[in-house]
Parts: sequence; structure tokens; C-alpha cells
Amino acid sequence: MGEDECRVLSIQSHVVRGYVGNRAAAFPLQVLGFEIDTVNSVQFSNHTGYAHWKGQVLNADELHELYEGLKLNKVNKYDYVLTGYTRDKSFLEMVVDIIKELKQQNSKLVYVCDPVMGDKWNGEGSMYVPEDLLPVYKEKVVPMSDIITPNQFEAELLTGRKIHTQEEALEVMDLLHSLGPETVVITSSDLPSSLGSDYLIALGSQRKTKSDGTKVTERIRMEMRKVDAVFVGTGDLFAAMLLAWTHKHPNNLKVACEKTVSAMHHVLQRTMESARAHAGKGKKPSPAELELRMVQSKKDIENPEIIVKATVL
Repeated sequence: MGEDECRVLSIQSHVVRGYVGNRAAAFPLQVLGFEIDTVNSVQFSNHTGYAHWKGQVLNADELHELYEGLKLNKVNKYDYVLTGYTRDKSFLEMVVDIIKELKQQNSKLVYVCDPVMGDKWNGEGSMYVPEDLLPVYKEKVVPMSDIITPNQFEAELLTGRKIHTQEEALEVMDLLHSLGPETVVITSSDLPSSLGSDYLIALGSQRKTKSDGTKVTERIRMEMRKVDAVFVGTGDLFAAMLLAWTHKHPNNLKVACEKTVSAMHHVLQRTMESARAHAGKGKKPSPAELELRMVQSKKDIENPEIIVKATVL
């Protein structure tokens, strides 16, 4: 299937100003040739990293109503579903029902899930969504997912296992595979890098079934230089680009991850340079100045120069 016919349903948060959720996912997917339909789980004036925000939260009934409208017009036909931040249990359960129906309609549909639940700060993990979402992710969402992109803390939450070593991370990814997903990428971890403390490690694992029924697993490790700033929307951008690059390189997780992470690097470098220039010498950039420079990075998103190489494990 050519990208021009490839349609994505993305159910995520939305902001009027800046790039998180659907705003962070739609532009790169469109640039890479996908048609994307977006449902906004929340509609805020800006992301919550600012001092103030205003807006609305979509509930499960309103999501159902939107989906019914698509169904009545027979335009609820998708090749991919992408989900990100959700903070309401009934909304997430409605998402599950919709994906079930779409998968019954198209057995080849690929569901890409970014299980946004929490993160680690100074080594301590905490959830920033209600805890009643965790069992829904574990029991309903992950088993339906084809590709998942948790950070280390989210991977630990989903499996009940702590990660201290690369070996433990690979075991956690195997556990996640056993729940359902064919592709698991731990987007960031606090594992030590051989390149020093300025580097962040990401790990990927793809389990494929060959035509003779045997299973093969490809595993990769990537080491990325840390950027000294708090960006919002990077996980949403990562999941969207991984969707695109795994579509274009379905049997090559190494290349898909290299293109995704290299494009991320270019976007973040450009954002950082611009933020510093706007803030002025010696001043800390504001959340507004750290909004991702997405449009300015169009060429890097379309055709990223590979600067972060993956190691096959």
C-alpha cells in the first residue's frame, strides 16, 4: 500500500498553541505522506508546562458520538491507529472498543500505542494520570497494540518489573511481547551509557513470525546525547515518526529507529538553538521559547540525516 492511501486515526490531546499530542503527530505524518484524522482527547490553550492553561476535556460519550459520525458516513476505514495521552478511564475503555471494531473491519490494521502514564525525575518515578488507568492499559490496551513506545518507568509499570540493567530491560521487553505487541521501543531509560553520563539509552525489540512459523526477534540499542532542557511533545513526535518509519521499513527496526531518533535530534537541536537565541545570553528559555520548531524542521523530518546509529544486540 502506498503512503498516499495510508490513513491514520490519531486519538490524543490537542493544544491551540505549540506542539503536543495531535499537533506534534499530525505534521510529521502528513509530511511523510500519510492521511491523518485526529480526535482531540483534550483541547487546551497550551500545554500544562506553562503557568496557565484553559480548555476542555472530551468524555467517553463525546468520543463515541464522533466515531458514530464517521461510521454513519462509512469513512471509519484506517490502516493505523495512534493513541497517546488520556487521563480518563472510561475514555480509554471507549478507545479500546473503537480499536476492536476497526481491527475486526481490517485485520491488517496496526495499532501504535504510546502508553503515557508517568516518568522519572531525579531517579524517582511517578504517575501523572489517575492510577485506575494502569489496569486498563495492562489488561486491554497493550494486548491489542502492535507497536508500543513506553519510557522505562511506563515499561516497569506495565510489567511490574524494575529495570537496573540492559539484561533486565530485554526481559521486560520480552514480557511486553508476550502480552501482544510485535514491536516494543523503550524510548528512554536511565541505564548507564558507555559514552558517558551525557547520553541516554533507548532500546528496541521486534518479534516477527516467519512464513514457516518460527519467531525471530531483532533487538537494538541506541545512545542519544541528552539535551539540557525540558521539552514537551517529544514522546508524541517519537511515536508518530516511528509509525511512519516502521511502515516504510517494516522488517528493519534498526533503520526505522535510526531515522526516528535522528529526526528527533535535528528537531531538538534546532529548537534549542532558537530558544537560546530568543531567551538571550545566560537566560533560561521559557516554555513558549522551547516549543518544538516543527515547521522549520520539515526537511529533517522528511529525510533525516542519520546521526544516531543503532547497535544490533
